[in-house]
This record gives sequence, C-alpha cells and structure tokens, in this order.
Amino acid sequence: QVQLIESGGGLVQAGGSLRLSCSVSGRTFSNYAMGWFRQAPGKEREFVASISWRGLKTFYQDSVKGRFTISRDNAKNTAYLQMNTLKPEDTAVYYCAADAFGLGSSGKEEYEYWGQGTQVTVSS
Repeated sequence: QVQLIESGGGLVQAGGSLRLSCSVSGRTFSNYAMGWFRQAPGKEREFVASISWRGLKTFYQDSVKGRFTISRDNAKNTAYLQMNTLKPEDTAVYYCAADAFGLGSSGKEEYEYWGQGTQVTVSS
C-alpha cells in the first residue's frame, strides 16, 4: 500500500508563491509517476501537473504553464509543486497522486493512490 501526504498549502496573496510537498511511503517511490490535481468548490477535480516515473518528462495544464513547476526527489521520496505568481483562480484543494511506472498522464483514472489534499487559498 502506498501512502501520500501533502503539505505546504495555506493562504497567500495574489502574486505570491507556495511550494507543495507530497511525501510518499510504502513502496518504491522512484517507480511511480506523480501527479498534482486540484478541486475547487463545485467543480470537477482537474489535472495540474505531472512528472513521469523516471522524471524525464513533465506535463502541465495550460493555465499553470510558466508559473508552476513539478519536481521530484527520489532520495527523499517526495514530489513537489512550486507555485509562483498565484492567482485567485488557483484556489482549490490540491491533491497528489501516484501511478506505477506511469508516463505522467493527465487522466486522474490512471492514478492508483491519492493523498488527502491540502488547501490553497489565494486572496485578491
């Protein structure tokens, strides 16, 4: 069983930055593609960013390209989402997810394990 724990969310003003972390335990972290998704109130959970299991490829939703950066540190069993120039529309609960030997799919159905989420609130 894989356990994912997100941290780093909070309240920030528009234009500010946050770094989310996703700590993974239970299996070999380096075998998993990692994805970040978010869900705003009343909306579907949507893809934000992903990184392949080898870390060679990254993918982003168009609205966050150039502002968000996904990365992974296999030695620390942790994935990160650096979020810069935050906007009020980035407000959501952010979830990390793991996909065994994945290539970094944007489809949430590809991910076998999910964290509990961390709230990000961006004030205008």
